[in-house]
Amino acid sequence: MGDWQPVFGPLSPPARRDDAVQRQKLLRLRGRSVAWVPPALLLGGIAAADWNTSGEFRMISWIVLVPGIAAAICGVWGTAVFACLSILTYFVIDRSWSYQYRNGLPDLILVALGSLLAILACVVRVRSERRMLHMLDVAETTRRTVLRPMPAAWGGLDHAAVYLSADSEARVGGDFYDIQPGPRGTRLLLGDVQGKGLGAVEAAAALLGTFREAGFYEPALDTVADRLEVRMLRHVGYRAALGSDDRDRFATGILVGFPQDDRDTVEFVNFGHEPPLVVAPDGVRDLPPGHGLPLGLAALTADRPLVLTAVLAPGETLLLVTDGVTEARDANGVFFPLRERVAGALCADPATAEPERLVELVRDGTLRHCGGHLSDDTTIFAVRRRPGEATMGSGRSQP
Repeated sequence: MGDWQPVFGPLSPPARRDDAVQRQKLLRLRGRSVAWVPPALLLGGIAAADWNTSGEFRMISWIVLVPGIAAAICGVWGTAVFACLSILTYFVIDRSWSYQYRNGLPDLILVALGSLLAILACVVRVRSERRMLHMLDVAETTRRTVLRPMPAAWGGLDHAAVYLSADSEARVGGDFYDIQPGPRGTRLLLGDVQGKGLGAVEAAAALLGTFREAGFYEPALDTVADRLEVRMLRHVGYRAALGSDDRDRFATGILVGFPQDDRDTVEFVNFGHEPPLVVAPDGVRDLPPGHGLPLGLAALTADRPLVLTAVLAPGETLLLVTDGVTEARDANGVFFPLRERVAGALCADPATAEPERLVELVRDGTLRHCGGHLSDDTTIFAVRRRPGEATMGSGRSQP
């Protein structure tokens, strides 16, 4: 459906793979390759048709198509086998006709030359596919480094997430998110780096690396926020020293803390990001915006970002999205009505407040609204405390 590319999340549909991978899946039946069937049928069909036509209409020269078809879907050895069979079949069928109806040596040379070219083309195709599959493996490793998989109930939180890349060829972009358990509770970071391409991915990876350390060791959430700001400035300076055009790069984001000693509240710092929604079985409400500047722009003001506190009752879910959701437009240019869609779904079924169902609702609604053509990378993240569990993961030791 359009150009979107699902990359990670427990609810995302299977990622659309490269054409070569899809072709291999289509050409297998019960685990066995059936790539040989189309060229074999074509070879037999041409031979039978030529045998049963008159001498004035010979079709045996069309057999040059067989190795070409095999080169597109078979391996190198399979293509070579069909090339040999094509030459042999041409020779046998043509010799079976009386002399005046034979196509003779010129067409035999054509079939032989076409077979050789088909084998060479198959070699090039197979090498390109192997190189591209290797690149997919590299991209997958990069994705798992930036958007690492999180275990169920990680940090004492029920969570669900999905990332949709606007680039059909990419598997990771400037959106980022993570959960980091620590001695004083669990911290959550979600954000969106300005811009696209590898520069945005590098900035996202830098911020996540800092968050995973500061989120564990730092006792106060505002200190984690300061560390993120400094890391963004250092990264921009480093990229500028390398001659990259990253001087104006920044990142919006939401930093959320689930305190260990207070299960009814959450702390959060808003870095110029869309405020999260609190989704409860009986309705939807907004968290305060916070009015903080994006990461990397703190020098524009002398004020530090505010750490705000909000009540999060049991059963309520935080819904965090990037602007790929809020700025998704339909054919008439109308933005996706996120809050209205969620509120309507809750009226029909209060269980929609569960993280997995909530992420699924927003994902499907966004894709339907924009017709599958996302204009920006999109992240949807839903999280809430697990009933009766402390927000504490593997990091139980004191720093």
